[in-house]
Amino acid sequence: MTDAPAPQAVIDTDAGKMTLKLWPEVAPDTVKNFLKLASEGFYDGTAFHRIVRGFMIQGGDPLSREDHPHVGTGGPGYTIKAEFNDRSHVRGVISMARSQDPNSAGSQFFICLGDASFLDRQYTAFGVLVEGDDVLEAIGNTPTT
Repeated sequence: MTDAPAPQAVIDTDAGKMTLKLWPEVAPDTVKNFLKLASEGFYDGTAFHRIVRGFMIQGGDPLSREDHPHVGTGGPGYTIKAEFNDRSHVRGVISMARSQDPNSAGSQFFICLGDASFLDRQYTAFGVLVEGDDVLEAIGNTPTT
């Protein structure tokens, strides 16, 4: 008996493609939600609306498709339960963004640009970058205001 290959997601950006290996073994509901939203086209045309150099890039807000005054607050209209796990928030790890409520994640996610292990067991890490580190770097170095 062979194990099924880990699911992957490709994020196609203006800077190139990033491929992520997802971790259903530690965050099954989060991976399922992310793949569902992606397959429905929910993320199409959204932007990385928050870039903190050396820390992370954040995306997944449907309000980022336009110059909306509340970008950063959008979601799919529901939330999912946190699935905190033992995966460390290091460069390339994708994790769910949320508000102060641990169970408030919906569609927004962030990808770590460096060591963010202070977030471990407080945010749901659910995958890791396997291709496109140069793209992650380019987005992470985008000038911000």
